[in-house]
Amino acid sequence: MQDFNDNPHRRFNILTGEWVLVSPHRTKRPWQGKNEEPSKFSEVPYEESCYLCPGNLRASGAINPDYDKPFSFTNDFSALLEDIPKTKYRDNLLKADAEIGICKVVCFSPNHSLTLPIMKVEEITSVIQLWQEEYINLGNMKDINYIQIFENKGAIMGCSNPHPHGQIWAQGSIPEEIKKKTKEQKKYWEVHKKSLLGSYLKQELELKKRVLIENDHFVALVPYWAIWPYETMIIPRRNRKSIDQLTKEELVSFAEIIKSLTTKYDNIFKTSFPYSAGIHQAPTDGSAHEEWHMHMSFYPPLLRSATVKKFMVGYEMFANPQRDITAEQAAKIIIEQPLEHYSLQL
Repeated sequence: MQDFNDNPHRRFNILTGEWVLVSPHRTKRPWQGKNEEPSKFSEVPYEESCYLCPGNLRASGAINPDYDKPFSFTNDFSALLEDIPKTKYRDNLLKADAEIGICKVVCFSPNHSLTLPIMKVEEITSVIQLWQEEYINLGNMKDINYIQIFENKGAIMGCSNPHPHGQIWAQGSIPEEIKKKTKEQKKYWEVHKKSLLGSYLKQELELKKRVLIENDHFVALVPYWAIWPYETMIIPRRNRKSIDQLTKEELVSFAEIIKSLTTKYDNIFKTSFPYSAGIHQAPTDGSAHEEWHMHMSFYPPLLRSATVKKFMVGYEMFANPQRDITAEQAAKIIIEQPLEHYSLQL
């Protein structure tokens, strides 16, 4: 295993059936490329020009209520629409299907300056409860077969508004990543009659090489097959297929581990650490999906510093995912970070 921390090798992703190229020696190369602007924290609890602050006018002309807890609404510029014709197009090799869906915005807090790592555990718990409600309500709608909950944090990740928020896209078809993960988990379930991710988690807890944080109900770790430099995954200890199955105690544990992990992220480079985070869970297509084990993944782009990110270009676009540090090296750096947010020490 020591050679793998120094030399190029491939690692297999058990959830997708795909491989990632790992090139740890590349971190030694000099960098004369692009440097990003470091992500900054907002210092104001309310911003008059913000479309997401309570009571403010949105671009669509709608006015936000004076909300005092997590708040969701249908996106004014949705990528998916609910009321469209169910048309199909077929012309030899050309195919197209209408895609019905609903896109929602979830404001984490009325406070314009509160990101997840500096929110209280009970405030994050309220966000997760809203995710639960939306998963149930949207999943019960006709023609909705999958619910994707996610957050893009930071301008570097394409976030168009600094007010801390996430999104939920509910759609008629099942996305490609979910198809791959369903296929691999189902193959394992049919042979072993137990969760693929549960078996993987058991092995990681025994090895203790990539485990970052543990509590009674969840474990945060760097996946063995991670692609992004500081990619992590939060896995429930019990085989929960989807977020609606979490108990009240599990909700609090989930909130605690999200806060701890995102705090460690911010502490790595003393910045508001950008990422895309999302929950993968069982489709809402009416099938039992006994094979599914929900999990939340974080894909941060930063590599060397608060200003140097990992670019997915060239070989990554045309051939294969590739990363420059091993999962174990990344785990060591994350583990070393304190659980107290760096801003409290300034």
